[in-house]
Amino acid sequence: MVPRWRRSFCALRARWCRSFWALPARAATASPPPPPAGASPGALNPFDRRLKRKQKNWAALQAEPAKCDYLREEVGGRIADRVFDITRTFPLALDVGSGRGYIAQHLTKETVEKLVQVDIAENALKNAVESEIPTVRVVADEEFLPFKEDTFDLVVSSLSLHWVNDLPKAFKEIHQVLKPNGVFIGAMFGGDTLYELRCSLQLAELEREGGFSPHVSPFTAVADLGHLLSRAGFNTLTVDTDEIQVNYPGLFEVMEDLQGMGESNCSWNRKPLLHRETMLAAAAIYQEMYGNSNGSVPATFQIYYMIGWKYHESQAKPAQRGSATVSFGDLAKIEGLLKTGKK
Repeated sequence: MVPRWRRSFCALRARWCRSFWALPARAATASPPPPPAGASPGALNPFDRRLKRKQKNWAALQAEPAKCDYLREEVGGRIADRVFDITRTFPLALDVGSGRGYIAQHLTKETVEKLVQVDIAENALKNAVESEIPTVRVVADEEFLPFKEDTFDLVVSSLSLHWVNDLPKAFKEIHQVLKPNGVFIGAMFGGDTLYELRCSLQLAELEREGGFSPHVSPFTAVADLGHLLSRAGFNTLTVDTDEIQVNYPGLFEVMEDLQGMGESNCSWNRKPLLHRETMLAAAAIYQEMYGNSNGSVPATFQIYYMIGWKYHESQAKPAQRGSATVSFGDLAKIEGLLKTGKK
């Protein structure tokens, strides 16, 4: 007999794709419970920021917090590489959502002379990895940066902004604290991140309980990032994507490492628990649908990298409309001119 989850897979996948891929991720969430005290009236607050702070604090206090930091360290190194690509020294830099200092450990004092690290989790800052750069650590929310306008020459952020409730506001805060000609370099989870886990849990819950709830937080679509950065005031934008796939023994190890990273779901509309039978079914579905030949299962993390500059009059400006001296229509003649020149 064919399992019911197999029969319903195609219909579920189509419905899931419409909900989480085709729509902008922040619009794809179900209506959350009333926002917590202190949230502005009518604001959309998909994430419980207090819970996220507890999750990150718990992860930072584990006996071996570095055991689950492999992904953050890898992305932090890639952010640092982008900083090194800019041939200048930054007197003062800000790391937004720094965690245990995953970017700072890859930077040098020749590139960044002084660094300010900001995170909502005080335990993460207390247990931060030491670097050669003089560092000041501040407990603050990414959406409410406690700094004056035009303060920093460089702002970096790695795998933190996907948890903020108001991403446009966070980008505006970053733009505001940057000096003119300052640059923002960031990375965040997005798109198809953890689609294997998401789909396996939904299929198992549909089979065992007759319906499903979101167990993986919604992510921003790459098409939205450039627009949001431009609205915040950034120019000379660069947005690119990368994919990192990590193999695990099974579903339970995936979820254990996510918890160790402080990346557990903190959506207001999350389901508080999953039944044992549902979890076992999800593990079996994960293995059958996505399992590797050696018995492991993959987990895909899609990373969006973004670079934006704050305007300064010294920056290169686009030519005025109509000032071109060559028509695109002339490009078709280039091949003929080259052949004539060879003769």
